[in-house]
Amino acid sequence: MTSKPIDPQLMDLENGRIRLRGGRCAACGDHHFPVGAACPRCGAREISVVPLAEQGVLWSWTVQRFPPPSPPYAVAGEAFTPFGLGYVELPDQVIVESLLTRADPRQLRIGMPMRLTALEVPTESGETATTFAFTPIDQGEA
Repeated sequence: MTSKPIDPQLMDLENGRIRLRGGRCAACGDHHFPVGAACPRCGAREISVVPLAEQGVLWSWTVQRFPPPSPPYAVAGEAFTPFGLGYVELPDQVIVESLLTRADPRQLRIGMPMRLTALEVPTESGETATTFAFTPIDQGEA
């Protein structure tokens, strides 16, 4: 990873490692993503920034077959490729909406183990930025 995070409020990039930045409420213990000024569960304002789990399970998914709005993403005409989009449940924390590294329905199933990874994406300025995605954990990896 040589570029900067697409949104430094969402993630940290350190020593080639990506970590999502979540919020944890001091009053009720609820985790949320992205970090907000107040807890979405109880409204308390004492929120700690905590790294979220790097592994979880695929909770639900779809394949997006049309380009997302720009900015921050930029796609030139016919260059668009459909991509996987899903919800990944991080254990004892939160369910995160995320890009998936696979878009083939034969390679995705609800409940499959997933791990956090980084993707380089083009921006409007023509540069690249790092965003996060989840990728399936192959049987030999777990």
